Amino acid sequence: MKKSDFYYDLPEELIAQHPAEPRNSSRMLRVDRNTGACSHHHFYDLPSALREGDLLVLNDSRVLPARLYGEKEGTGSFVEFLLLSQHGDKEWEIICRPGKKCRPGARFSFGGGRLRAEVLEVREDGNRIVKFECEGNFYTALDDVGQMPLPPYITEQLQDKERYQTVYSRELGSAAAPTAGLHFTKEMLDEIRSMGVNIAYVTLHVGLGTFRPVKEDDILNHHMHTEHFVLPQETADLINQTKANGGRVISVGTTSCRTLESAAQRCGDTLKECEGDTDIFIYPGYEFKVIDGLITNFHLPESTLIMLVSAFMGYENTMNAYKIAVEEKYRFFSFGDSMCILP
Repeated sequence: MKKSDFYYDLPEELIAQHPAEPRNSSRMLRVDRNTGACSHHHFYDLPSALREGDLLVLNDSRVLPARLYGEKEGTGSFVEFLLLSQHGDKEWEIICRPGKKCRPGARFSFGGGRLRAEVLEVREDGNRIVKFECEGNFYTALDDVGQMPLPPYITEQLQDKERYQTVYSRELGSAAAPTAGLHFTKEMLDEIRSMGVNIAYVTLHVGLGTFRPVKEDDILNHHMHTEHFVLPQETADLINQTKANGGRVISVGTTSCRTLESAAQRCGDTLKECEGDTDIFIYPGYEFKVIDGLITNFHLPESTLIMLVSAFMGYENTMNAYKIAVEEKYRFFSFGDSMCILP
């Protein structure tokens, strides 16, 4: 398939610039996985789509306030860092701009000296390895100084950092939010549990590669970014039990989906605890081994994420659902509305 097969026309005004209030008041397009039939709801209606014995799998990764604005020591000139991944004690791989200021040995200050950094290495791809210094705990200093790394299509300032976190986030490490879970409230999760629906957690730290465009017209030539995941034994047991009892395993988000399908590639039919890096690329023709349902947001045209959705419920069904969502003026992308795909 070609990249252009996954293009759709999206009016700019449908790109959500701020999250819905309250969280679960966002709209939800419910789609039948088999027929593609669509119906219109709100996210607070989700419990009516679930049944006793189902299992929701959520990604509990927490977003780092990974965007830093500071100055170069000695000159006071402006610099911006974006933290990508940790390489050692207070050593991080980053993107910086302007890059010409970030040569090895260059030192920078953030938050009036709350955080300082020295460039250790320039990598082939232009990313830098830097070493941070601070008084006390690094993550406390980062929380004080850093800002949320919102996607480039969001131009409004976020007033409350927690609105770019899920209410169940706990494992710090993502450079972007697993946004399918932003719609849940704690009260909703309690309601779902009370129905006899189980809830389990995986961790996949979302990288900025999730926003990287597909450049190759032949999608098979696209090289996926790598992200780190953890599947706990407790979650593996719940999935195996749900499958054995005829329940549905419903992935909340493409990150949870990629974690579960990656684990299945390693473990086979019976899942067990595992951890590692995955660069799994799911596109039409892929045979899903774990998930039966998917809750997800509306994704960018020609992105690997819309390709994953197309693999799950069929290309024609997906493109028709997106056409309906545009016509009905659903809100798109990270702070946008939700799609619930169930058999």
